[in-house]
Amino acid sequence: MFKVEMKVRDYECDIQKVVNNAVYQNYLEHSRHEYLLANNVDFVALAKASIHLVVVRAELDYKQSLVPGDDFYITVEVEKESRVKYAFIQHVYRKADDKLMLKARTLGVALNEKGRPVVFEALDKLVTI
Repeated sequence: MFKVEMKVRDYECDIQKVVNNAVYQNYLEHSRHEYLLANNVDFVALAKASIHLVVVRAELDYKQSLVPGDDFYITVEVEKESRVKYAFIQHVYRKADDKLMLKARTLGVALNEKGRPVVFEALDKLVTI
């Protein structure tokens, strides 16, 4: 299973001294991009070739809050939702105790230069669920 390790930075936290809920979207996006790069799918090169990987839905289940200084990791797996839709299944864990902090399911599609969904074989090869 693919895993990205990160650390909470002070400025990512809100007045309640926990990671702001919107920041988790950045964490998830970063881990998806790292996952793709590790599997020879270059997000930037695709965009230059007019293939755009876009998010069409994000479901986040917040379980616990990360706080400043927490080390954590995110796991990433891919599930094929339909002919052109892929779900990235991601979990955020606090590293100190492997406690589940967040569960996410992010649905994405590949769009061609005309903005139409297309089959993206590189993601088909990454389907693990």
